[in-house]
Amino acid sequence: MAEHQVRHPAAAGSFYPADPGMLRKEIRGYLDQVQSAGLKGIQGLVAPHAGYVYSGQVAAHAYKQIERADYESVLVIAPSHAETFHFISLYPGGYRTPLGTASPDRKNAQKLAENKWIRFSEQGHRNEHSLEVQIPFLQVVLGDVPMVFAVMGNQSPELVRVLSQEIANSYKQNHVLIVASSDLSHYHPYDRALSLDGEVENLIDHYDHQGLADRFFSQDIEMCGAGPVVAAMGAAQKLGSKHARVLDYKNSGDITGDRSAVVGYLAAVLY
Repeated sequence: MAEHQVRHPAAAGSFYPADPGMLRKEIRGYLDQVQSAGLKGIQGLVAPHAGYVYSGQVAAHAYKQIERADYESVLVIAPSHAETFHFISLYPGGYRTPLGTASPDRKNAQKLAENKWIRFSEQGHRNEHSLEVQIPFLQVVLGDVPMVFAVMGNQSPELVRVLSQEIANSYKQNHVLIVASSDLSHYHPYDRALSLDGEVENLIDHYDHQGLADRFFSQDIEMCGAGPVVAAMGAAQKLGSKHARVLDYKNSGDITGDRSAVVGYLAAVLY
């Protein structure tokens, strides 16, 4: 593993501001519009990964709940949009954003990589936005906490099961936050999106990750990060979480006013 390797931003200036001051101000602005739900023992978050102008306010509902919390490690799990590969790719170094470089949690990454389906690689990280856009929010609400950066090369039932179990095995002794990156349905008319995304909301609210997996693999629902979400829910449950709560849902039609073909965004917490 490269000790000093750093992954440079690919989405700064497009998905979120490249200027550090503007970026921090924008994130703080989103967070300041959200109330804390006062939940204890938060083990996981689900957050969207579109451009901040579309999904940043939704994401803030999740990140507000962990503001100034104390975690030993954060694991961010994201889907791969541009590359397909049959393993879970852990970035071997740090992740740089305009707010600085997020430090890698080498110890827990090494534990995860003992499984043959989880390995250190740049694959899936080079131009992927779905993981990167979560990092500035984490830097603002938690400061400098060590992170593991994981991208799922595909979302097969096997990889989801492996990742869920290995997270639970690796983090038994650590107070970890698991962040699952996912948007919901893509490019349906507004009312159809509400119907499809409402099923996802219901399954998450009932902590039914098996039902969520079954509905996704049978293509009855749409989530580009269903694998990360199901893995996070399963792992958090093994680590002690008993409840899930959807905190906010919107789609791009709510932001732009164009309801002809929308993308859904959801924020949830596992505790």
